[in-house]
Amino acid sequence: MTRRPRFFADLSHIFDRAASFGGHPSGLLDQIKRCNAVYRIDFPVRRSDGGIQVVRAWRAEHSHHRLPLKGGIRYSPQVDEDEVMALAALMTFKCAIVDVPFGGAKGAVQIDTRACADDQIERITRRYTHELVRKNFIGPAVDVPAPDYGTSSREMAWIADTYAALRPDQIDALGCVTGKPVDLGGINGRTEATGRGLYYVLCEACDRPDDMRRIGLGPGVAGKRIVVQGFGKVGYWAAQCCHEAGATIVGIAEHDGAVASPGGLDPDAVRGHRTATGSILDCPGAATLPDTRAALELPCDVLIPAAIEHQITEENAPRIQARIVLEGANGPTTPEADAILGDKGVLVIPDIYANAGGVVVSYFEWLKNLSHIGFGRIEKRYQESAYSRILGTVESATGDRLTPDERAAVIRGPDELTMVNSGLEEILAVAYREIRETLERRPEMGSLRIAAMANAIEKVARSYLALGVFP
Repeated sequence: MTRRPRFFADLSHIFDRAASFGGHPSGLLDQIKRCNAVYRIDFPVRRSDGGIQVVRAWRAEHSHHRLPLKGGIRYSPQVDEDEVMALAALMTFKCAIVDVPFGGAKGAVQIDTRACADDQIERITRRYTHELVRKNFIGPAVDVPAPDYGTSSREMAWIADTYAALRPDQIDALGCVTGKPVDLGGINGRTEATGRGLYYVLCEACDRPDDMRRIGLGPGVAGKRIVVQGFGKVGYWAAQCCHEAGATIVGIAEHDGAVASPGGLDPDAVRGHRTATGSILDCPGAATLPDTRAALELPCDVLIPAAIEHQITEENAPRIQARIVLEGANGPTTPEADAILGDKGVLVIPDIYANAGGVVVSYFEWLKNLSHIGFGRIEKRYQESAYSRILGTVESATGDRLTPDERAAVIRGPDELTMVNSGLEEILAVAYREIRETLERRPEMGSLRIAAMANAIEKVARSYLALGVFP
């Protein structure tokens, strides 16, 4: 597929449409839309064979209306400056929609990790971090990166270690990055946060009977036929959570092809097959599709594009059979395709909101790093004691007694993962209701995407107006 180098322009088009409903002055809207700072770096790194590789990288800081800024770092040979700026802008609006007090940023390193040895990736990561520190583009109070495409907790650990070595006087140094290993200041639930968040978003959407009737579906996630494109951390966890809730995963696509089964796929079995063979293709009990994008057109109720941008285009949108498109990737649907899906009556739940689970739990991790204590550690024992006393009173009054296992389940206090998932679900549910209420109040907006962007613009605008910069 020909790459579209206009990701930021596409996002600006959505911004302009949403901004037309707000009535804010043009100067304020220009400030909100523009990318405040873009730092491009070219630095040399020694390859494993002793040669020298010159690496190009970026860090884009879109909006400083809230500090610190937040946004992932992706490693990809195709990444460019336009993409980094667009993704930084998405982060600004995403954080605003879910009321996470960050500005938006994004980083990228233009490398193919599949062609690099691990020690070379480590050298690149540490040098990139050094460059960001040198220009004050990273820090727990300044700009806090996270994993993205091509990176993981491993790279975040290297970043945290390098930053701490360069800033030994900062007691909050671990807060310079999120998505770290749990043993290095990370938080339980961060790895699966974006995928689990997609599941919570789908639950919220499917729990609205009127909306489901309008698109010809019943309420609830159970029984829905789901296709997932992209089977990394986001796609796997979205599929697994939906599968556990009773949905049927009828198709899974990756970069080298797809597998499908009308009777349903077990995400764990597909992942196990990939671990054993290096590919999801030829998975037992499933048909193999050689074209990953063909999976997008499979008969299903819910399509979750969770790979890369611009996968649903004006060319294939007419053949999309899903009634709900839940955007797990950033920018998977082009504006032209979005209009086609809208005309077909498809409910598109936009990336700008749907995949915000990662930044929500990153926010929790950042708070944990600043407070230097894990969620639930102080109150867990007290709450269990209180629940035990209440249960004892009920048992005395009724004469009934629970078994030891039943009693343990009832009085168990929340651990860190329970609190993280509870907070994630609540934040995403509240945001969906706000978006839905905006669309109900202004039906001329026409879609959840425009309503979500309008909410984001309004919240960012209020921050700027509170500073007194604009009249």
